[in-house]
Amino acid sequence: MAKLMSDRLRAQLGQRLGVNEELVRREGWGAIPTRTCGSLVRAAVEVAEESMRQRQPRR
Repeated sequence: MAKLMSDRLRAQLGQRLGVNEELVRREGWGAIPTRTCGSLVRAAVEVAEESMRQRQPRR
């Protein structure tokens, strides 16, 4: 399976969204509810979009 998000970004977003870090340490990211995973993906897309906006040259 391809790794789509770095561990660092996932941890940062998880912390921002209040993901139970102990649960992740004990059981892995697979133990996180689907709704929370969707929120992580949504937040990752927002971070990527903001990064792209910052890289665009000003006209």
